[in-house]
Order: sequence, then C-alpha cells, then structure tokens
Amino acid sequence: MNPFLALLITLIVALVEIRSLDFAAHRGWIESRLSRKLIHILTGPLFVLCWLLFPDVWYARWLAALVPLLFTVQFALIGLGVVKDEASVKAMSRSGDRREILKGPLFYGIIFVAMTLVYWKDSPIGMTALMLMCGGDGLADVMGRGLKSAPLPWSRGKTWFGSLGMFLGGWVVAAFILAIFVSAGVFPGPFSAYLLPVTLIALAGTLVESLPLEDVDNITVTLAAVALGYLLF
Repeated sequence: MNPFLALLITLIVALVEIRSLDFAAHRGWIESRLSRKLIHILTGPLFVLCWLLFPDVWYARWLAALVPLLFTVQFALIGLGVVKDEASVKAMSRSGDRREILKGPLFYGIIFVAMTLVYWKDSPIGMTALMLMCGGDGLADVMGRGLKSAPLPWSRGKTWFGSLGMFLGGWVVAAFILAIFVSAGVFPGPFSAYLLPVTLIALAGTLVESLPLEDVDNITVTLAAVALGYLLF
C-alpha cells in the first residue's frame, strides 16, 4: 500500500475510535473512568495492527509515528488549557481536571512515538512492551476496581485482582498481536517460541505495575518490558 494512504487510514482509525469513546463519555453513556481505560486498552493494538499497512520503506516508521505524535500534541494543548475539549477531558481524566491529561495520557502518547521510531517492525520488543502497557495496565484498573480483593501488602492502593488483570491483559494482547505479525511473516515462526518470553515479560511488568508509584505506570512498565525483551527475544 502507498505509505501515505496507510498513514491516512491509520489516522482515521485512531480518530474514529478515540472520538467515539470521547462522545460516549461526554453523553454519559459510559463512565469517564471506563472510557479512559477503553481508550488505553484499544488504541494501542489498533495502531500497531495498522503498521501492517505500511510498505517496507525507510520513512514508514516516521509516517506512522505522526499519528501518536499528533494526539500527544493534542493532549498537551488540552491539558494546558490552550485547546478547549470537554469531551476529551471527561473521557481521559479521572476527576474532570484537564491537567490530569498531562500525566498518564501524555506519557502514553510519548511512549508510543518512541517505541514506533526505535523498534517499528524490526523487533518484537517494542510492540510487546506497548501491548503490555495497553492491555495490562488498562485491565489492571478495570479488574482492580470491579472485583473486590485484598490490597497488596507492599502497595495498599493496588489489589490482587488488579495485578491478575495486569498479567492477563498484557499477556493476551501481546500474544495476540505477535501471533498476527508472525502469521503475516513479519517475524519468523513458530509462534510458540514467543510464548515463554511474553509470559516472563508480562510477569515482570505485573511486578513493576504493582509498585506504589503514581501516574508513571505507562513509563515504568514499558521500560521494564523493553529491558527484559533484550534478554529474551
């Protein structure tokens, strides 16, 4: 496919997904916390799957990275109050304070730009780290709040079910995306060879996510996954 057409399709897919959830949260059809986590979980896998549309030209990764870069700039402008967008604020913040977007959502976008440029389709390290951040960190909050369980002894603000959601969400999404890229011939098979590395990376990411740190999970989980990815892939 023409790389610029691939860029356009990727941008449209991201816009439709994010703005649909923004609209649903703004209208009160879903809770803002849930919309925030759905954006967190769904945006990454959809974006990475669109990488398959891009041809093998040297500038493809730079074109693809424009999509998260544009959204990151938008997040920054909304969080700073330069751009007024109540739907986005309601969908991406916990309390309705626009400044919250300058933390988790902004870090999310920056990480995606960096992983796209550094790893692209050259290595499974980047996309595995991204999928762990998306599926794992996203489901951790959903399960942690939706299912009652005891708090972790070393992190009273997080629970055992939340950590279980972190592991399952990260493992399933990462394995699913890698299976598609192996099937497409981007990465060599067999797919079964990736299961142990993904499992170990998901376990490490779960441990890092369980630490009593605020608003930096998108960074710490991704960096831990990248570091372990160099040893396992």
